[in-house]
Amino acid sequence: MSFVNGNAIFGAARKGHYCVGAFNTNNLEWTRAILKGAQEKNVPVLIQVSMGAAKYMGGYKLVRDLVANEMEAMNITVPVVMHLDHGNYEAAKECIEAGYSSVMFDGHDLPLEENLAKTKEIVELAHAHGMSVEAEVGSIGGTEDGITGAGELASVEDAKKMAATGVDYLACGIGNIHGKYPADWAGLNFDRLKEIADALPDMPLVLHGGSGIPQEQVEKAISLGISKLNINTECQLAFADATRKYIEAGKDQEGKGYDPRKLLAPGTQAITDTVEEIIGWMGTPSID
Repeated sequence: MSFVNGNAIFGAARKGHYCVGAFNTNNLEWTRAILKGAQEKNVPVLIQVSMGAAKYMGGYKLVRDLVANEMEAMNITVPVVMHLDHGNYEAAKECIEAGYSSVMFDGHDLPLEENLAKTKEIVELAHAHGMSVEAEVGSIGGTEDGITGAGELASVEDAKKMAATGVDYLACGIGNIHGKYPADWAGLNFDRLKEIADALPDMPLVLHGGSGIPQEQVEKAISLGISKLNINTECQLAFADATRKYIEAGKDQEGKGYDPRKLLAPGTQAITDTVEEIIGWMGTPSID
C-alpha cells in the first residue's frame, strides 16, 4: 500500500468534527508501534519525522523507505500519510524529492512576507508532486530540533494570508507548547482558535504539542476545528517508563533478557498503547 497525502483525510476530519493522529517516529520500534496502533484501531494515521530524528535515523529517504517497508511487512491496510514535521525550506524540498506524501514548511521565524513567499513556493512544488502541505502561523512554545517558539498567539489576519498561499492544513499557535507542560500552564486559548476557525471554515487546523494537554481540552479543540493532533513526547515518556520498569525489575538479567528484541519490547508496546488511547480521544471513525 502506498502513502496518501493528507488532503482527503484531514478535509473529512474538519467537516466531520473529528481528528486524525499525527505521531512522530524516532526509530524502527516507533514506526512499528505507531503502525500497529493505527491498524488495530482501523483508522488512518500520519507518521511524521522531525529534522533531528531524520538525521539520527540516517536521512529523509531512509525514514521514508523504513516506513514504506514496514507497511508492507506488517500488511498495513489503513491509509498512511508520510510527513515532514517542522521542516525548514531545505528539508521540505528534500522530502518532496524523497517521495514523502506531505511536508510541513515551518517558516514562523522568518519575516512574514518571506514566510508567505517561501510557503507558496513549497506549496507549488509539493502540489506538482501530488503532496499536501502544512504551514504555521504564530508559534508553538518550546524548542524542537533547534526551532524555538515563545508561544505567540496566531493572528487571524496572518492565518488568512497563509491560507491564501494554498496550504492544505494550518498549524496555529494557541498557547500550546512542545515537550512537557509546566504546572502553571494557562491552557489553550479557545477564543483565538474559534476566531481562526470561523475565518477559515474549510481549513483543517493543526494542534502541535498535543502531548500533555488534558483530554477535555483536546476534545474541545477538536470541536472547534482541530483536525490533526501532533503527538511525540507522550510516546517517548511511555517508552521510557516501560523500559525503566523492565530494567528495574531485573528482567534484562534473566536468561536472554538483555536481547534488544526483549529489552525494547515493553517500551514498544507502551507506544502502541499510547497511540490507541489517544486515538480514542479524537473520535476518528473506523474505516469501512
